[in-house]
Amino acid sequence: MDETASAGRVNAMGHPDLTRTRGVGAGFFATWLAAVALAIGAFPPVMAQEASPGAAATPPAVTCNVEEAVAAAPLVYTVASEESTASYVAQEELASVGANEVVGTTNAIIGSILFDDAGLPLECSNFAVDMRTLVTDESRRDNYLRSNTLESDTFPFATFVLGSVDGLDEGLAEGETAAAQLIGDLTLHGVTRSVIWEAEFTRDGEALTGTATTTFVLEDYDMEKPIVGPVVSIGDEILLNVEIVAATES
Repeated sequence: MDETASAGRVNAMGHPDLTRTRGVGAGFFATWLAAVALAIGAFPPVMAQEASPGAAATPPAVTCNVEEAVAAAPLVYTVASEESTASYVAQEELASVGANEVVGTTNAIIGSILFDDAGLPLECSNFAVDMRTLVTDESRRDNYLRSNTLESDTFPFATFVLGSVDGLDEGLAEGETAAAQLIGDLTLHGVTRSVIWEAEFTRDGEALTGTATTTFVLEDYDMEKPIVGPVVSIGDEILLNVEIVAATES
């Protein structure tokens, strides 16, 4: 599967294509920003992921207009897709095999990390992951997940929007690595719930690097466990990881 589609284009389904190319210049930045805004539903509602009828979603903690938030932030780091990854880890039980760990990854992640003048992360920092591009070591598993569990043609993006940061009392100094909890809204499979990520990040001039981890339960996001074929069972919790490399616009 080709994961190198351009973030500056909107495909025939009306969804932004994600990229491995870092934004350079005002023109690219504008189209990248539009893609992020579409992914988190800040623009016309028809582009937003809507919760399935009856899904028990918690109320969103923060409502953001990405374009306005980015324009107002003193410092903006743009996620470099070609150097960043998003992944999930699931535990499954296979007939005649036993326990097996499944890891799905993608580089199709875009986003913007916002800081104030004091070096503190700002509300509305965000990222979006194209769920259609997740791959494991088994293509049949991937196809089943896309068509059934994730329903990624209907819900192509997983998004996170930051509401607050816990554990970072002072601004992140240059060259300093800090650990903190990122609290905000995770939208997955059309359902939005508040989550907490355990994160560690470093700001060094024009570069920002960081990792964040959280867990979720499939049923909480209105998804069925992919029990099919040799799969006997799936663990209740799914681990999510993001490894982000970002830079200020040059």
